[in-house]
Amino acid sequence: MDIQGKVAIVTGGASGIGAAMAKRLAAEGARGVYVADINAERAEGVAREIGPVAIAMGCDVSREEDIQALVTAAQKKFGQVDIFMSNAGILGRMGGIELEDALWDKMWQVHGMAHVWAARAVVPGMVERGEGYFVVTASAAGLLNIVESAPYGVTKHAAVAFAEWLRIAYGRKGVRVSCLCPQSVETDMTKGGTGSAGVNGVLSADQVASDVVDTMREERFLVLPHPEVAQYFLNKAQDYDRWLGGMQKLYSHHSRSV
Repeated sequence: MDIQGKVAIVTGGASGIGAAMAKRLAAEGARGVYVADINAERAEGVAREIGPVAIAMGCDVSREEDIQALVTAAQKKFGQVDIFMSNAGILGRMGGIELEDALWDKMWQVHGMAHVWAARAVVPGMVERGEGYFVVTASAAGLLNIVESAPYGVTKHAAVAFAEWLRIAYGRKGVRVSCLCPQSVETDMTKGGTGSAGVNGVLSADQVASDVVDTMREERFLVLPHPEVAQYFLNKAQDYDRWLGGMQKLYSHHSRSV
């Protein structure tokens, strides 16, 4: 897709990958960029930095009505939404089956249903026009899992699966779909440490945004800023039991270090 002249929405746009993506979309010539975030004040700061094409708006993606209001506002101002980057995410506490249901539910909402609600709001218009781009920010954890957090790994798998389904269902109707699956990136989430995700280095959010734009130009599905993830994913598919054994060793090492 050529971003020039397009209207974009970026959720989780106040920091990290979202802020970098909003800035890059504007630099690529988007005529409108909505910087949406639960932290409206920080979103305003990013929008001011970008300039006149950017508009900040508060949005809690765990609420469908917030996503609907965001899309309605963009459509009212610009007539349509060409690109939706469903990027907002949360980390929560580390752990597994012992973690409270409220945390699991919030993860499902933010990493799962938020993508569904966003697609529900923008995909019909994209199909009607025969063109549009929907980007899901998942994680390498959505392809490979992660030892520190069961809710994060499980719900990021769901994000990948929904992105796949969206591409399957609408890819021949003009809707392009990509899924971003990085390992560790310099964001608010990694300030306290990168954990196992940092094994192949920590990338800047700007580098990740550049990789997303390159993928959008080529209209490929997976965005893998850490190229090693492709080989890990292949190893998993070729010998699942061996891969699980390796992950068990990683989990044991993590358990001893906390």
